[in-house]
Amino acid sequence: MDTFDILTLSAKAGYRAVPGNAGERVVVGFLGTGGDMRLSMVLLLMLSLPCACATGTETGPDIGGDATVGDGVSHAPEGPFTVITWNTGTAGGIRVPAEENFGYGPEQEKIADEYYGNGLAWNTAIVAAREFLATASPDLISFQEIFHSDDCADIPEAARAGFVCEDWAHGDPTVARTVLGPDYQIATHGFGRHDKVLAVHNRFGRIVGCDAEFCLDGLDGFPIEGCGRGGRVGRAVIERHSGERITVVSYHGRSGMLQRDFECRTQQVDQIFVDFGDGQPAANGQANIILGDFNTDPGRLQAVDESAARWNDFVGPGKPFQFISKVGEDAPGSYILFDIDHIVSDVFEGTVSYPGISPGTEPVYEGQLFDHIPVIATLTPVAR
Repeated sequence: MDTFDILTLSAKAGYRAVPGNAGERVVVGFLGTGGDMRLSMVLLLMLSLPCACATGTETGPDIGGDATVGDGVSHAPEGPFTVITWNTGTAGGIRVPAEENFGYGPEQEKIADEYYGNGLAWNTAIVAAREFLATASPDLISFQEIFHSDDCADIPEAARAGFVCEDWAHGDPTVARTVLGPDYQIATHGFGRHDKVLAVHNRFGRIVGCDAEFCLDGLDGFPIEGCGRGGRVGRAVIERHSGERITVVSYHGRSGMLQRDFECRTQQVDQIFVDFGDGQPAANGQANIILGDFNTDPGRLQAVDESAARWNDFVGPGKPFQFISKVGEDAPGSYILFDIDHIVSDVFEGTVSYPGISPGTEPVYEGQLFDHIPVIATLTPVAR
């Protein structure tokens, strides 16, 4: 669960998320006093602001860092492929008893927060994620907040029941491997951000510079001083079996609604489009896909969050990049009232689906646990 979420809005803008039944998301609003009331008013107004961004089309049913990008290889013209971004973090505000929610109640929520970083670690949710992904069968997927199983070594026995660590032993598959199965090459963001993962299906291609099936710290990245630990902007080059290459930027924006959070996210956006840290943009291939949890809503928060406005400097009508995911006042809300989970490209276009929201789809999980909805895109090259 991010701190740019309904808990932050509760403190800063007067919102609190109350998870509902399967497929429901209930939001209760209230106004505070003083500065809280003013910011609350601002964010309430932001919900109705129009967006100048392009919108996607919603439909129903141990190595790395040495890849060469921007090398003149032509973009991949091969046929449709599926891309997913999914923050699998767990929600706050669980109010149902554990016995009514697959064993996951307020006490388990506290444990998830304290020991698992609110990452995907609850066993019944892992099973649901595996079943969903077996059906969706993405060619590329970016996870944010997916628990890294090796961290079980540091979790006490009292905090393991019902979680992936309950029966964990050294050498067991990671949660990412468990939900994806054996047919994916998996790499984590660098500098210890192992809860952020990019995976590519073997039928689609391979990560250049990642010579194993699992590459810890396998994505290129440059930490930003003063903006938290590790690499939140990760880059890989995917080489398809035809030899075509796609540069993929996996991104998990800094969370929070303070001025410093806005500034850090703006710096992260600049890493993607201006200078990654090596003098070139992270998205500097001939064909680029950017996906992840932006932790801001470029279609609704551009007037109060400079990082949201910064996205719109590079993405939208007349710009080199376009949103494939939905943005603007009619976007479905991948995260409660906001759309902070996105897929962007310069050479691909496509349709998007939001499980449990788009017509003909079902929620990923029947219980109360996830606070983000996956964004699924079917992509094809833009006609030139």
